[in-house]
Amino acid sequence: MSILANMKVIAIGDRDGVPGPAIEDCVKTAGGEVVFSSTECFV
Repeated sequence: MSILANMKVIAIGDRDGVPGPAIEDCVKTAGGEVVFSSTECFV
């Protein structure tokens, strides 16, 4: 069974750290569903 099976996830990444699409790929691999993904700049 997947860690995130049947879960919905909001992925907010950081421009200088881990971007949103990278988090989205990890969530999909773990069996979750991404409902929103974004990369923001936190200054």
